[in-house]
Amino acid sequence: MREFAYDRALDVSGALALLDADPDARFLGGGTNLVDLMKTGVERPTRLVDVRELPLDGIEVTADGGLRIGATVTNSDLAAHPEVRRRYPALAQAVLAGASGQLRNMATVGGNLLQRTRCGYFTDVTKPCNKRVPGSGCPAIEGEHHNHAVLGASEHCVAIHPSDMGVALTAFDAVVSYQTADGPGTLPLADFYLPVGDTPHRETALPPGALITHVTLPPAPVAARSRYRKVRERASYAFAIGSVAAALDVRDGLVHDVRLAFGAVASRPWRATAAERVLTGAPADAETFAAAADAELAAAKPLPHNAYKVTLMRNLVVAVLTELTEEAAR
Repeated sequence: MREFAYDRALDVSGALALLDADPDARFLGGGTNLVDLMKTGVERPTRLVDVRELPLDGIEVTADGGLRIGATVTNSDLAAHPEVRRRYPALAQAVLAGASGQLRNMATVGGNLLQRTRCGYFTDVTKPCNKRVPGSGCPAIEGEHHNHAVLGASEHCVAIHPSDMGVALTAFDAVVSYQTADGPGTLPLADFYLPVGDTPHRETALPPGALITHVTLPPAPVAARSRYRKVRERASYAFAIGSVAAALDVRDGLVHDVRLAFGAVASRPWRATAAERVLTGAPADAETFAAAADAELAAAKPLPHNAYKVTLMRNLVVAVLTELTEEAAR
């Protein structure tokens, strides 16, 4: 591991100043991803600016009925918060589906959104990787790719984003707030992650030196009846091979409102807008659910060893939406 300096920031302006003074510095939250990547040599910061003492660890109900979540809130505190569980249960379920209890106690909301792919070629500095070394190639396309992207990939990168939390936040139209030396800014999560294109090393639209301060969930009555379902290769402590965050409002047998996002299928949490269009106003039945999934997955471009994800996601969408429909009828 490269030798690095360490500073603990006590206010946002101080944190920004420390990062501005050292272009190779990085903000440190829980460190559950960054420190691992430092150990393998993928990340080589000259300085870590610890932001865990910043006053950004609160969760509060907004005036319009949404939620404002501080960037240093731990995953454990987020999942346990009564308003999260009541207003956005799929978000609590998504957080609990990720990692282990020990890691959730350390990991932060801001860090979760910024975590990097677990693609084996990215984390192995002896291998080429366009995300780590632009222009070096993407060996996953011809190599090991059974858990790689089927949507939104390119010939330059087929890695997936590993966040469970991000999938639920995407379904509920979360907005990311940040601070820079030039002032504050916001990014809808739909615009936060950049398309892969030919620049897979550019992962987010955050300005250089930006510090995430909080995430806001707008009010969404439909979210109170929501679910997160994750499929993985072992029962716990494993990243998804496919996941769905869904919320459904059924009235008189028809879909009145719906939110749907997929995980582990693209380089970013994937909002299933094509599926939502098919579902809205249509009968809440298995046939409609399957047609909606097919509409979203029509754009899939699987590789030889991950085509199973298309079938998996179709079945997952039908199963989760059916369960939500049956719950509403009780």
